[in-house]
Amino acid sequence: MSKKFLLPDLGEGLPDATIVEWYVKEGDVIRLDENLVSMETAKAVVDVPSPVSGKVLKLAGGAGDVIVTGTMLAEFEIDPSLPQRAEGQDTGHHHGPSHAAPEPAAAAPAAAAKAEPEDAGTVVGAMQVGNAVVSEAAVAVGGVKAVPAVRAMARKLGVDITRVRATGGDGTVSMDDVKRAAADGSAKPGAAPVARAAAPAPAAPPAAPAQRSALSQSGKPMRTQPPGVTASGQPEQLKGVRRNMARVMADARDRVVQTTLVDDADLHQWLGKQDITARTIRAIVAACKAEPALNAWFDDENLTLTKHPHVDLGLAVDTPDGLFVPALRNADMLDSRGLREGINRLRTQVEDRSIPASELSGYTISLSNFGVFAGRYGTVVVVPPCVAIVGVGKLSHDVVAVMGGIEVHRRMPISLTFDHRACTGGEAARFLKALLDDLALPQ
Repeated sequence: MSKKFLLPDLGEGLPDATIVEWYVKEGDVIRLDENLVSMETAKAVVDVPSPVSGKVLKLAGGAGDVIVTGTMLAEFEIDPSLPQRAEGQDTGHHHGPSHAAPEPAAAAPAAAAKAEPEDAGTVVGAMQVGNAVVSEAAVAVGGVKAVPAVRAMARKLGVDITRVRATGGDGTVSMDDVKRAAADGSAKPGAAPVARAAAPAPAAPPAAPAQRSALSQSGKPMRTQPPGVTASGQPEQLKGVRRNMARVMADARDRVVQTTLVDDADLHQWLGKQDITARTIRAIVAACKAEPALNAWFDDENLTLTKHPHVDLGLAVDTPDGLFVPALRNADMLDSRGLREGINRLRTQVEDRSIPASELSGYTISLSNFGVFAGRYGTVVVVPPCVAIVGVGKLSHDVVAVMGGIEVHRRMPISLTFDHRACTGGEAARFLKALLDDLALPQ
């Protein structure tokens, strides 16, 4: 008897996931709860265990393919002689309605009469998803013990994980091991330690493109064709974090009345060297206390505004995979040292892809420090249900008019974007003034 396994919801209603690595191939025999595939979502890299024991008949795609939640991930031929899960038993994790297209009816009436059971989309095994934190276990695959996020990082850095010297507990390859191997080049991909299927013969190389020239054959200036006609680049499908970012930004554009105020914080009175990010967070906390309307969530369906007594600050973190916004919890209760330790912890967890999914949501207001790269002001985007985000631009030394002359002051550009459905211009201006006043203090 065959059984189709549908991709379950791997966390809080995510619509799809990207295949990172299959742990089996078609024709292999897998046992119940053994790891089937490593999948990347917008929030984590997780292993999906097999729901049955049996032979793998079909796999839905290859590494890098995007699978929609509720569509077929794999098909098995169940082996009744191996352990199976009891009928009706599950772990309580399901996906929504299936997005799979209907299959054509079988030609033979006998085949049509014999329906194949489909899996209900239950995630089996020890993996916990949904509102709980995903707990990744180090699994030995190909003789190497490592969690899925470490394997994904090794692939990204071009490191052969089978050649990495493991320093983690119980012989586990850690994220630091992979990064160290990438830096010293000690684990470059080479001959595989296990036999692999022979790669197909390479296709004939494409013909070299014609030499580009701004002149025609007669030597006269030539009008260029539209980019759509001559573009030679290949479209690349967005995956994982970037795919989710595209959805979130489009949703914010459609739902929020984005309005931006800009001004400059004068840091001339600062004493000694200070942590600019920690000072900025402290100023945001002071502004939230002075004008609570911007430290809030807006429900645009019920038209309700929830003002929060605490400040959970979302910190925009740029990575090669896309934008992450982890939450710095209880920022209003932390001193400068606590703020810096919290910032460093979140950045490390984001870079290692070890941050729990629960830490990537639930913030009450957010901060984008784009000025560390370039840019003075920006229309930073409010993501609902939040109603405000603060953007910090690149510091500069500006000539400032003072009583009796001019001075050169160090100033920091500030951009405040707010949802004008939930906040008035006056509330936003008072929030911005309180933020600037706090940043102007000596320490």
